[in-house]
Amino acid sequence: MALEINRLGGALGAELRGLDLSDPLGGNLLETVRQAFVDHSVLVFRDQTLTPEQLVTFSGLFGESVPHLLEGFQHEENPKIFLISNVQEDGKPKGAIYAGQYWHSDLSYMPLPALGSMLNAVEIPKTGGDTMFANMYLAYETLSDTMKTLIADLQAMHDYTHAYDTVFSKLPGRPPMTEAEKMKVPPVTHPIVRTHPDSGRKALYVNPGFTAGIVGMTEDEGRAILEFLFAHATRPEFIYRHQWQPRDLVFWDNRCLMHRAVADYDMAEPRHMHRATIQGDAPHQ
Repeated sequence: MALEINRLGGALGAELRGLDLSDPLGGNLLETVRQAFVDHSVLVFRDQTLTPEQLVTFSGLFGESVPHLLEGFQHEENPKIFLISNVQEDGKPKGAIYAGQYWHSDLSYMPLPALGSMLNAVEIPKTGGDTMFANMYLAYETLSDTMKTLIADLQAMHDYTHAYDTVFSKLPGRPPMTEAEKMKVPPVTHPIVRTHPDSGRKALYVNPGFTAGIVGMTEDEGRAILEFLFAHATRPEFIYRHQWQPRDLVFWDNRCLMHRAVADYDMAEPRHMHRATIQGDAPHQ
């Protein structure tokens, strides 16, 4: 079967059919997939049942796979696979429960944030549990020239503990970060507007989950600007909402997107996923 690329939404997203990702991508296929990633920002591969090793191998075609800083949720066969799961084992979730139920960009709190993330659906609930993606190119490009000038040279502080303070502290079943984990992720700063290294387009690079403030501004000043940017970036016309099917593998670009998991499913139904994360470069304007 020949490779088919079908758009999934007006703002972003494409479905790729005709590939078995457990096999090597021969010929020009890899370059075709790479270009589709640049063009569409979210790629959906159907009916993919990958072992942890195969998922790490596929993600490694795009950059180095890196483990998550939380040490309790790695796959036992390969620590570079992060488990996102509400499935219980010995009375405890096998993976990170409530993961991503807020707008964020993976690893934006690191000096070298994630290039992309891959999520392979092992078990999904009968209904609900979608993932939404917001196009941060469009969010930037639709700002007024005055706002673009205001934020052009600003830096924002990104802090992983911000998500724990604002989200996870209010949810049951998610243990607090250890002091050792906190020491791995001191706050970092990144430009509010970044240039994508492959497309050359500018995108907003802030997110409610990890962006805690704007450098050189008071908390109130920075919060006012950030809240406007967050609301603007999540306008419906900028969003693709992915409805998961069993064995979907979704690959998204953290350099020009935010995403969030929709917590509208029955938590008694299993939602179990394997994630590989690909390290990127330092954001620049």
